[in-house]
Order: sequence, then C-alpha cells, then structure tokens
Amino acid sequence: MSEQTSGGPRRILSGIQPSGTLHLGNYFGMMKPAIELQETHECFYFIADYHALTQLPEPALLRARVREVALDFLACGLDPARVAVFRQSDVPQVQELTWVLSCLAPVGLLERCHSYKDKLAKGFAPNHGLFSYPVLMAADILLYQAWGVPVGKDQKQHLEVARDLAVRFNNQYGKLLAVPEPLIREEVAVIPGLDGQKMSKSYHNTIEIFGEEKALRKKFMSIKTDSTPVEAPKNPDTCNLFALYKLMAAAPEVAELRQRYLAGGLGYGQVKQMLFEKCWGYFAEARARRAELLAQPERIAAALAAGAERARAVAARTLAQVYDAVGLR
Repeated sequence: MSEQTSGGPRRILSGIQPSGTLHLGNYFGMMKPAIELQETHECFYFIADYHALTQLPEPALLRARVREVALDFLACGLDPARVAVFRQSDVPQVQELTWVLSCLAPVGLLERCHSYKDKLAKGFAPNHGLFSYPVLMAADILLYQAWGVPVGKDQKQHLEVARDLAVRFNNQYGKLLAVPEPLIREEVAVIPGLDGQKMSKSYHNTIEIFGEEKALRKKFMSIKTDSTPVEAPKNPDTCNLFALYKLMAAAPEVAELRQRYLAGGLGYGQVKQMLFEKCWGYFAEARARRAELLAQPERIAAALAAGAERARAVAARTLAQVYDAVGLR
C-alpha cells in the first residue's frame, strides 16, 4: 500500500527544468502555486536535470542553470525547512523506476503525446529521451507516492500518462503506487509571452523574473498588441498586457484598468509602462533575498543536500516495494 493511501499527509510533487533563465511563465504557472502549497502540504520539488538532457546542453551550462533555478526558487520564497527541494539526478532510484514503468508503457500511449509532436514540429531533433520523457515524468511522480501534481494545461496529458501507468502497475502487481491528481489553476494555466503564445524559452518570448531593469522595461514595451487606436475601447479579455497585469495587481487595480480599457482613451504604450512598474515592484522583496543568497552560496548547497536526503529516503522505500512486487528482489 502506498504512503498516500495509508493515511499519511497529502504529498505534492512538482519539477522545473533548468533549461534557461526563469521567467514569469515559470513563476505564475509553477513556482508561485508551489510556494503557496508549502503552507498546507508536504512538498517535494525537484530540478529536472535528467529531463534537461533531452536538449543536450553544455555540461558547465547545465550545472550553472541548476544552481540558478535553486537560487531563484529560494529567493521567491521557497522554504527548505518545510520543503524537500533537490536535484533530480541526486535520486538515482528514479531511473530504476523509469525502466520498470517503460516495460508497462504501450508505444501508442507515448506516440499520442502532444508535447513530443509539438517539439518535432518546432524543429527539435528527435531522440529517445524526448520520446520517452512522459515515462521519466511518471517515475518522478510515482516514486514519491505523490497525491497531487500542480501542472499547466500543456502538461496535463503527461500526468494522465503517469496515472495510466500507476493503474497498469497496480492492476498487474497489486495496489502499491498512488494515482496522482492534477492540480490545475485555470486562471493562470497559460501565461502569454511577448508574442501572445504561451511564454516559453523554446519560443524565445519570455520575460525574466530577475532581469536587469533597463532590459526588462524594453521587453515589456515590445509585447505584441493589436492595432486598436488609442481613443477606441479595447477588450481586456483578449489583451496580453491585461492578462499579465491581473497576475500581479490587486483586485481593485484590475477592476479599474478593465474600466479604462472599456472606456477608450488608453493607449497600449501606457499600459506597458504600468505593467513594467507593477512587475518591478512585485518582485522587489525577492530581488533583495536573491542578493543575500548570492553572497551565501553555501545556503543553496545545503538546501539541495537536505532535500535530496529526504527524497532518497522516500524513493528507497518505494523502489524496494516495486522491486519486490515485480520479482527483482
């Protein structure tokens, strides 16, 4: 019986790839919900360096990006005293479980995954790691007997693969793995980037969380808008600027801006300036914490080491049960 079905605390599992500088899409889509969940749940959050290998990054760059993700996550408010935050590769049991799940995964199930087809369409070189990404993601989740997984709409299908594999394993070998629930925040499920598509490093349309002030202002001023004249009313519900503004502003401020959109006389340039100022103020405290952590790198290393120790303890228990169930021990 899994830890989550035996009356233990509800455990949350989430991961983030060290594939580049973290941006607003990362923060509002994954980081902010994850930080809020640390108040109410047992949370395991990993930096997905195994997943990052699908794009074959330079080794030194990969190591640097792992440190940067840990730094930014802690700066934004993640508390390592309450949360297990760790490098994915510091828990090698995940690869062992991946192989067991691979032997249960129908090829057709993986061929139907939209993410793989989308990446190929956008020019990514196909490799087995990219194709089998959902199996490793399933192992990430099932290894820690997670009850819930915060995901964006684009990752929901991968979580369905994890659920499917958990059910297949349990039907074959007995009820051992927890079947995870998707935790989707509809209001922030897709964060628009500079061009209106989903904000993603793959699309080169991101706005960094901790960008330099002048460069960040320039990015906000470059956000794509329509050609509606200044004097004309505008639809806030189809505007990328408004979608970003309401993520960072208080409800009365959002309501006021909505009225100004509908009344007309408000130019997009003015809204872009308002949006930059709102963002710069929103992350002011996080920038200060980040500066402190940069001066004390040992705190980052200690947080990752402690998180990995906690994660390995859970992983070892799950893998021992899995190995026993399938006949490897």
